[in-house]
Amino acid sequence: MVVDVGGVKVGGRHPVVIQSMTNTDTADVGATIEQVSALASVGSELVRVTVNTEEAAEAVPRIVDGLRDRGIGVPVIGDFHYNGHILLTRYPGCAQALAKYRINPGNVGTRHRDENFRTIIEVAIDHGKPVRIGVNWGSLDQSLLTELMDRNARRPDPLDARGVLMEAMVESAMRSAELAEETGLPHDDVILSAKVSHVPDLVAVYRKLAPVSDYPLHLGLTEAGMETKGIVATTAGLAILMSEGIGDTIRVSLTPRPGGDRAEEVRVAQQILQSLGIRSFEPQVSSCPGCGRTTSTFFQQMAAEIHSYIRSQMPVWRQRYPGVEELTVAVMGCVVNGPGESKHADIGISLPGTFEEPKAPVYVDGRHHTTLRGEGLVEEFKAILEEYVASRYRASAAEPVG
Repeated sequence: MVVDVGGVKVGGRHPVVIQSMTNTDTADVGATIEQVSALASVGSELVRVTVNTEEAAEAVPRIVDGLRDRGIGVPVIGDFHYNGHILLTRYPGCAQALAKYRINPGNVGTRHRDENFRTIIEVAIDHGKPVRIGVNWGSLDQSLLTELMDRNARRPDPLDARGVLMEAMVESAMRSAELAEETGLPHDDVILSAKVSHVPDLVAVYRKLAPVSDYPLHLGLTEAGMETKGIVATTAGLAILMSEGIGDTIRVSLTPRPGGDRAEEVRVAQQILQSLGIRSFEPQVSSCPGCGRTTSTFFQQMAAEIHSYIRSQMPVWRQRYPGVEELTVAVMGCVVNGPGESKHADIGISLPGTFEEPKAPVYVDGRHHTTLRGEGLVEEFKAILEEYVASRYRASAAEPVG
């Protein structure tokens, strides 16, 4: 099944889509436009904003208009909790401007959940918008959980508490999708997610959800954490599921470092997809980790400089040389694996290690191309790399840029 989210196709045979979320006060139109623009510029294909107050709902159309004035067409998704039924009906401009609504069936109200849920779905129908039904273990419908716990207690071989929780999340998602369709939302306007914060639970719940649903699935940990912990946990969970063919949109939810921004989330998501061979975003640089054979700092400096050079060139290369994002480059530090790794890459250089002869063979398409010597290694290799990119991808340069 395929869902159209503001022109971005989700599900079916379409590529996995990267989503991010702002952390600005949505009522601050200028700040939110700046952050959405920044996220779109690094490759976020969907951007979600919090819509939690009347001021935020009132700001949404101005945010979307401001983005369009800048030529930024990234679909903007509204994230609603507790009062979405009020905001979407009270502010029709917000309802129309958003490309998709994200709602949690566990907190669409307090006493009248189904009624409030139907209200949101009716607004989505009126405006022709898809809905992500996002079940979250931190705000699961307690009445449903109690019902399933009672049912579990009557089983001859009851599940443990974790098993009941996983079952409740899947049932909540499927019941909510069924209610949405009964209300009139088209089948192909529904996306599901079931978010938790622990990797084994994430894998378990999506393995249960995927076989019983043909809806597109959004993947991500609710709170992955910060820095290495957040990156590793997210990668571990998403890689397992996507290698099994599960997942249509993904978000990396990192706690930002002080002074950091959301761009890191997008880059991590891109690298996960590229490492799995699902999509390509920028040339991949292989470089050895260093050891006693590479005590010179020159190797580390060159590896970093080549990587930085490629990233700085990508805005131009991407437009001029479609397909360059699949390029592989090796910057190696000694004779042990250097020549072999360089031959396996599209283009590679093997720098001399400690006590090795001061020469650096360069390999292109698996063959020895030249050997560099002297102080101008970095600039010479950049020139060879630039020439290689222009030569290899020139044939496709006339193709439309997507």
